[in-house]
Amino acid sequence: MMIEGHKYPGELASPQQIHELAGEYRKAANLLLQLGRSGKPLTRAPFRLTAIHAIELYLTPLLLHRGHNPNQLRKMQHDLSARTEHALVVGLRLRSKTAKHLQSLSQNREYLITRYGPELAATASQINRLTATLEEVAAKVTVLIGLSPRLQQVDPAAAREVQGRDSATSLSAATAK
Repeated sequence: MMIEGHKYPGELASPQQIHELAGEYRKAANLLLQLGRSGKPLTRAPFRLTAIHAIELYLTPLLLHRGHNPNQLRKMQHDLSARTEHALVVGLRLRSKTAKHLQSLSQNREYLITRYGPELAATASQINRLTATLEEVAAKVTVLIGLSPRLQQVDPAAAREVQGRDSATSLSAATAK
C-alpha cells in the first residue's frame, strides 16, 4: 500500500512509534541470544542482526525528537557511526567503550557481515559487548525522549545515573576522533 505523496515506510512515524518498534527488536534480540550455541558463531547471527537493527532504531527516534528530518536519517542508511555522531551532538552521552563500539560496528561493516558473510562470523564483535551497547543505548534514549519506562521496560533512574556519569567519557570519545 502506497501512502499518497510519501514513498518511504516510516516517513510519517512518530519518534514514539519508532521507539516502540526498537523495543520489540530488542526483545526479539534477547530471545534470539538464547538460541546461540557456544563455539558456533553462525548461531549468533540472528541475534547480531536483530541487535544491530534495534540499536539503529533506538538512535532514530532520538534524532527525530531533536529535530532531524526523516530524509536526513534515511540518507545515513545503516551507518551507526553517523547516527551516533548526530546523537552525541543532540545530547546522548555514552560510555567511551560504547561510543567506540558503535563506531567500530560501522567501520567493520558488521551489519553487512552479519547478513551476508558467514565466513566472517567469527570476526564480529563480542556478544557481551553488543548486548551491553544495545542495553545502554536503549536506556539512555528512552530517558532523553521522555517515554514511560514502564511501557519500554527500561529503568529510568539507572539510565539517568549512567547518563550523567558517562557525560564526560562520551564527550572525550567524540572529540578523540
